[in-house]
Amino acid sequence: MERWAKAGLRGFAALALALALALAMPLGATSEGERVDPLTAEVELDDAIRFAALFEQTAGAPDAAQIQQRYLDPAGRAVTIFTPGRIKNAEHLAATIARDPEGYRDAITRCLPWVRGTEPDLRAIYLAYRGLLPDLPLPRIAMVFGAGNSGGTAQADMQVLGLEVLCRMAPDEAAFRRLMRSFYAHETVHSFQRLDRSRLERDPLLASAIAEGTADYLALLVTGEIPHPERNAWAEARADFVWAEFARDVATAGNAALGERERYDALRRWIGNAGSAPEGWPDELGYWVGMQIAAGYVANSPDRRTAIRELLRFKDPQAVLAQSGIVLAPPEPVPGS
Repeated sequence: MERWAKAGLRGFAALALALALALAMPLGATSEGERVDPLTAEVELDDAIRFAALFEQTAGAPDAAQIQQRYLDPAGRAVTIFTPGRIKNAEHLAATIARDPEGYRDAITRCLPWVRGTEPDLRAIYLAYRGLLPDLPLPRIAMVFGAGNSGGTAQADMQVLGLEVLCRMAPDEAAFRRLMRSFYAHETVHSFQRLDRSRLERDPLLASAIAEGTADYLALLVTGEIPHPERNAWAEARADFVWAEFARDVATAGNAALGERERYDALRRWIGNAGSAPEGWPDELGYWVGMQIAAGYVANSPDRRTAIRELLRFKDPQAVLAQSGIVLAPPEPVPGS
């Protein structure tokens, strides 16, 4: 979720590479000694607490040197995962904090104390995944403070969430718990996934939508809650329009004869556009599209558990689409095709 928000231009290649690197890890890459017990799973808060102390001790205005010495240098794996493309560096984080100190203060004073109260939900979700995929190690989970541009990401051994982004999405504690259930369930799936990089290059939008939609589909299975119900309602009310637009942009994003900017713009209409979706659209509409494809793929399989595993390591997005039963309307001709 929000893993590519605020990506810079040179973005088409950056988005494709980020997804490939994130999802190309072998299934079960976490070692046996690092397995997380769903009955005792907890959110690692050391980095978040250290950031909060630094923020308070500097009156909400830490400079780059202080951030480097007291937040980034002593950090563990979670901040290491969150730094490329998100925190970036101490100077970038210091500038981001300076632009919105009250947002960080709100996350520290209001939301950080709520995190422990979400751990029963985390354990329930992990128990559900253990039942669904019993041989796949569950990832550690950590909360950090980032540069205001990502709610979460995952690698094979850990999912990492950005509290300052999550907090601004939650007006109260009940909303925060709902949001955290969604993130816990979604990001865990990314720790299970791998993706063939060559397929991503050839079919970047369809592959990205299926990868994110699979995470939302499995999140629905283990929580019983539709991720982002407002987005879901918007898309269902305009399904014909959504599928026609998606078909057109799949063709554009996958057309190597076109310029990078045109392909990038087609991809960003659907993925990685939190806070900058097309006018009138909900953010990250590609997640909804991908969730419908993933649900259809599983429903049309003779063995649903096998189908779920296939979605976690799919190599051919067009084959997944075909088995889903969803037919994309033939798009209008794309210049250069």
